[in-house]
Amino acid sequence: MIVREPANSKDAKNHDTDRLREEFLIQGLFVVGEVKRVYSHIDRIITMGYCPGKEAISLAKDLDIMANLGTDSFLERRELGVINIGGPGKITVDGEVFNMKTEDGLYVGMGIKEVLFESDDIANPAKFYTLSAPAHANFPNKHIDIDTAKQVPLGDQKLCNKRTIYQFLHPDVLETCQLCMGLTKIDPGNVWNTMPCHTHERRMEVYLYFNLPEDATVFHYMGKPDETRHIVMRNEEAVISPSWSIHSGCGTTNYSFIWGMVGENQTFNDMDQVAMQDIR
Repeated sequence: MIVREPANSKDAKNHDTDRLREEFLIQGLFVVGEVKRVYSHIDRIITMGYCPGKEAISLAKDLDIMANLGTDSFLERRELGVINIGGPGKITVDGEVFNMKTEDGLYVGMGIKEVLFESDDIANPAKFYTLSAPAHANFPNKHIDIDTAKQVPLGDQKLCNKRTIYQFLHPDVLETCQLCMGLTKIDPGNVWNTMPCHTHERRMEVYLYFNLPEDATVFHYMGKPDETRHIVMRNEEAVISPSWSIHSGCGTTNYSFIWGMVGENQTFNDMDQVAMQDIR
């Protein structure tokens, strides 16, 4: 498991391209038969990608629990959110099987002992994008498909930011300790997400960009509002956003992204908006 120490805003504004990517970019999440895990000291979030081949992959595959987490099992003091961006598959949670179509989500509560990820067709493997955060209480496991997620249409075609937010792990859908998670689809002919931008001092965020053609990119904007930087993102890459940073993207075409948040609260309007004239 890769461990990322947090970068502060004063240091980050002096990072060059390579250093920014080393600190915040997560690549190679979906390699068939392998697991990618990045543990960030920012709110102790773990970003993971599971892409099963012929065999099921366990949540803790190749992980030394005691050395990495100091517990007897992965979810002893953690909760888990999953959204499948690949082919159909299934997730078995302590013996209970959840069938996972493309763009289905799953919440797994604290205290679960075993989680297994499987693909239905190895020619079209599932890609389970997974986030985990520390938890203090157990809440029921719950499957959420994109049709039962809360849908929030936003944006304006004239501003090139028309999009639909699908809220999966959200207080209006289910109860969690702190992990929130959802999926946003940018409409055709639109390229911006979250502009005008904002920060939220009491929550950090991780974005995963996907549904991008091979020759397309997203320019992910980050940094303090008056010290912005960017990271060039490609399909199925994730980026860590600290609380002090804006988090906004503009693509060379429309795309989708998964957002995940952890921190002090789950109040979605608890954010500090940034006026367009104040961005530098």
